[in-house]
Amino acid sequence: MGRTSDARDRILAAAQSLIESRGYSALGVAEICKAAGVPKGSFYYFFESKEALALAVIDEHWSRQRRDWSAVLDGDGEPLDRLRRLFEITEAAQRAGQQTCGTVSGCLFGNLTLELSNQAETIRVRLQEIFDAQVDMVEAVVAQAGERGEVDVPDTRDAARSLVAQLEGQVLFAKLFNNTGRLDALWANCLALLGARPRQEAPARS
Repeated sequence: MGRTSDARDRILAAAQSLIESRGYSALGVAEICKAAGVPKGSFYYFFESKEALALAVIDEHWSRQRRDWSAVLDGDGEPLDRLRRLFEITEAAQRAGQQTCGTVSGCLFGNLTLELSNQAETIRVRLQEIFDAQVDMVEAVVAQAGERGEVDVPDTRDAARSLVAQLEGQVLFAKLFNNTGRLDALWANCLALLGARPRQEAPARS
């Protein structure tokens, strides 16, 4: 009956792929089920509505992203190095996506914010929670850098919001222009927002 142990995962994977390529509003349940290779009855066995599916896709994506962000931001290394690594993995993910499908997919959360924040209150609230959690994670590292005298910001919370907004904005431009080169200035812009300077490499010994 299509209610196998992996049917839900297939629906989630198909939905995320379709949302990333076409957006949420234009999708129908039948199209999602066809892409997932499951009967329509299986969809409603796992999800009461398309909006419930969207929330599940958001939560699944955030679970993976939060794990990746935590591995970088809570890992070893100096604070600014960890922040830079976060931006590097974001750039790498966008470039990999472009190589796979030919277009820059952008950020799932940013895309859904633009499309649905004025239409679906439950989705808007969930996206707010996720962006607040991202700011929390970045702020902890900014505070560490501040304690070391590596950045000059009057308010670590505002600085963290600016960094997350910079990340989202540059990814949005990369998607708009279908050009991952728009991400090249990301780190320099973030250093400017933090009142920091790139660390100079030590001169080579003769």
